[in-house]
Amino acid sequence: MHKHLPLSLALAAPGLFAASSAHAIEDDGFHLRLGAISAEGNSDIRGSTVFNGEEFDFSEGFDYGSAELSPRVEGQFRLSNRNRLLFNYFSYEKDQSATLGNDLSYDDVTLPAGSFAKIDSKFELASLVYDFAVVETDTISLGLQVGAEYAKVESTLSAGAGELDYSTSSREDGFAPVVGARFTAAPGEKWRVVVQAQYLDADWGDLGKYEGDLTRANALVEYRITPKFGVFAGYDWFKLDVEQTGGEGVVGLDQRFKGPMAGVTLSF
Repeated sequence: MHKHLPLSLALAAPGLFAASSAHAIEDDGFHLRLGAISAEGNSDIRGSTVFNGEEFDFSEGFDYGSAELSPRVEGQFRLSNRNRLLFNYFSYEKDQSATLGNDLSYDDVTLPAGSFAKIDSKFELASLVYDFAVVETDTISLGLQVGAEYAKVESTLSAGAGELDYSTSSREDGFAPVVGARFTAAPGEKWRVVVQAQYLDADWGDLGKYEGDLTRANALVEYRITPKFGVFAGYDWFKLDVEQTGGEGVVGLDQRFKGPMAGVTLSF
């Protein structure tokens, strides 16, 4: 999935919905979406370090296999006609074993292709953003966002062949500014469509020695069974590409999560 596609859809969607019959958004003062995402994850982990006095470089891709059911929470406070506060939370944790696709060598020692390898990964993301609607009508709303995002990343790679073994880990958490955009539409009396895209640059915040960025995009369709209760389904996508420089070397991590999501909406 191309990371610019959801944002392009958000920019194009106002004209599509304006041309159709629609009903008032009737945006409540506060609503909460509780759900889960069936997340598929894969990682490329790379790095360089010193082992027994010799430089050691590696790069390996991991497919986490079956999808992992992970919690997902988001909410919105509507402060006034054009002003909103939005928050969300996502957590993913999974271990995966694999075999090395290529030889990993340092000095005259080699971990051959086919050796055992395992990656343990944990990822948490939470954000709070201020959203200002540059377009606000009874049927559509287009907002620009700025706020703060908290990210926590933990990854450990272990590899071994006989008596030889190697392991490296990366762990960091912190806050960084985030920018984004949101599009909301009411194509029917009980229907809502919401598309969001956000971007974070780790260099902006206090994510330790991490450098890189995080991109996120999601879209959902919601049906209000009553004015205070509804159900929703959609799709969420994340991409985290960072490097951490430390005393033992550099660890790079490219993680991607994607999958369908569903849950319930509570409005107050």
